[in-house]
Amino acid sequence: MGVVNDSPDVDAPDETLRALADAYGVGAQYWSFFGDRVVVPASTLRRILSAMGVDTSDEQAALHAREEQPWRRLLPASRVVREGTGDLPVSLDSSRGLHLQLRLEDGTARELAVPPTAVESRLVDERTVDRLVVALPGDVPLGWHEVHAEEYDPETQEVLRTAVCTLVVTPHRLDAPPSRERNGGRAWGLMAQLYSVRSRASWGIGDFADLEHLASVAGSRGADFVLINPIHAAEVTSPIEPSPYLPASRRFIAPLYIRPESIPEFAGPGVDGLAAVADLKRPMAERDVDGVLIDRDAAWSAKRDALERVFAVRRSAERQRALDAFVAREGRRLADFALWCALEEHVAERGIRPPESAGIDSAAIAGLRDELAERIAFHSWLQWIADEQLADAQQAALTAGMTMGVMHDLAVGVHPGGADVWSNPAVYAAGVSVGAPPDMYNQQGQDWSQPPWLPDALAAQGYRPLRDLLRGILRHAGALRIDHIMGLFRLWWIPRDSPAAAGTYVRYDHEAMVGVLALEAHRAGAVVIGEDLGNVEPWVRDYLAERGVLGTSVLWFENDGDGPRQPEHYRRDVLATVTTHDLPPTAGYLAGEHVELRAGLGLLTRPVEEERALADREREAMVQRLRDRWILAPDAGEEDIVIALHRYLGATPSQLLGVALTDAVGERRTQNQPGTHQEYPNWRIPLADTDGAPVMLDDLSANDRFRRLVDAVDESLTWS
Repeated sequence: MGVVNDSPDVDAPDETLRALADAYGVGAQYWSFFGDRVVVPASTLRRILSAMGVDTSDEQAALHAREEQPWRRLLPASRVVREGTGDLPVSLDSSRGLHLQLRLEDGTARELAVPPTAVESRLVDERTVDRLVVALPGDVPLGWHEVHAEEYDPETQEVLRTAVCTLVVTPHRLDAPPSRERNGGRAWGLMAQLYSVRSRASWGIGDFADLEHLASVAGSRGADFVLINPIHAAEVTSPIEPSPYLPASRRFIAPLYIRPESIPEFAGPGVDGLAAVADLKRPMAERDVDGVLIDRDAAWSAKRDALERVFAVRRSAERQRALDAFVAREGRRLADFALWCALEEHVAERGIRPPESAGIDSAAIAGLRDELAERIAFHSWLQWIADEQLADAQQAALTAGMTMGVMHDLAVGVHPGGADVWSNPAVYAAGVSVGAPPDMYNQQGQDWSQPPWLPDALAAQGYRPLRDLLRGILRHAGALRIDHIMGLFRLWWIPRDSPAAAGTYVRYDHEAMVGVLALEAHRAGAVVIGEDLGNVEPWVRDYLAERGVLGTSVLWFENDGDGPRQPEHYRRDVLATVTTHDLPPTAGYLAGEHVELRAGLGLLTRPVEEERALADREREAMVQRLRDRWILAPDAGEEDIVIALHRYLGATPSQLLGVALTDAVGERRTQNQPGTHQEYPNWRIPLADTDGAPVMLDDLSANDRFRRLVDAVDESLTWS
């Protein structure tokens, strides 16, 4: 192991600054992917703390204030516990009395017994404050509850202070994934970038109708799920961010995926200009078969025009009631999101943006809320339509025999200028972004341009932002993949204008974060998979397995001292795949295209010849392992190797196997090259075969390569 930044002449933090950083969950040192101990410069720690709202001009005073913080609160803002366990800390003046009431989610209430003695006392502002620990009843049901406290004067009975704590009771463990009986508790599914999977009826981009079709085809071949890229809401004006992992909102859905013709009102009387709608679609449909890059802006421009025409159609009384019920259920969250969409259009049309001081509750925004009421109604309607079409896709998946159906993907964060940050800025840190430190595949680190959640603010809001986005995405899902699940434990914060490597880790309350995830997944009946690749501490994987959250294994990353990991030594509680969307599909990876691509983009920190040699050794070791296990013939070609790699995964104990649709059709191009922005057409590659010819969803069930690969995977589970 090496040691980095560990010498007296480095800008190393002193003891007080290290203690202050630790009190806020900021890492003053960490172990790198390469095994080095890295001491974080004092300047970095101060910038991170400043982003948290901490005044570091007097670090000792700031540390003292942090230590006294829980003693000044009657109750914590929130408490997340596991079912049948837990307690609640209370801090009150030693001369005062206390009433505690537990109010359950169902509206019932009960009194909580106050302990007669304190576990600890402390002098705060020349008054003695007692710390009490209240044991929670063991029969509190799963759910979102509240504890109300009243601190009173024992002599006069006057209430002097009140507090409310959000109490979240979560399951200990999620259930194992369901599977078809013949597969002995294991399941497989397709993995697809939905925007890239198009039919001849698409509008230049894959949509929810295409998802229905894909799920039906995969389900008929034995698949139990179809994992798609995040479908979070993006911009509604040009340019639309192509990355599904940098959304405007994680709570709502991108209307770009709506199929206009699938809306009931589309075929009914009163749609103005059906011929004009056909004219709008024609050039988009032509793009489906010509293999050019996905153009979200063009697709949305055409769809928006068509959708506005459908929106103008008078709905039946039944349909209007359904829309009204949806809007009422979503409440203020939907109203604020639709307002953001309308404001973005307003700004694009007039070129005038409200001043930054005009927050969401300001008089200026209230006036615009009234002025833009019709557009707000339109964007609310779009969310209803998207929700309906997503529900139809999930139902189609289940009807086709899938046990889970649609597996959604949750992005790490959101765009700094998006709806989520604008509507709730208090929960996001300013002046920093989230990313990842250097590792083997991203040797300069990564900056994802996303503002992180503030741990304290998230707890202060009772973890409702996390709850709300989970409820939205799980409503029509049988499973959920969490991108970079380490973000529920710690995130790599990078000060603004600093290189990606010049950050540090910030801790989150993982028991609370994972607990909320487990509760909402349990209520939705959904399986949860965490993408736990990269620099992950071993205990984290153990913790997730204990909670019933599956991990992720990628074949190319699974190695031990003897080369590629033997399949018997893979973890059981994982989704195992051959590749990921951040690497070329397997055909391209076998050809070493990941090395050539990074070399051409200037992303390597080692000589390209060295990288090529490493890739060659990696490929040959894997091919030899396949031959040693009699999975691959000596004269096998590229397609045979791809199938053999998936059979290799079939020999693992892993509960879930994922098959990239790109592998199933022979695609060679990567969807995303980390560390790039405009240098590579990330997230814009349409599905194509080995020769670069577009693959249409209409032809998938008859595609020989597709059938051979998925049948091999299905057979490997049936006979394993």
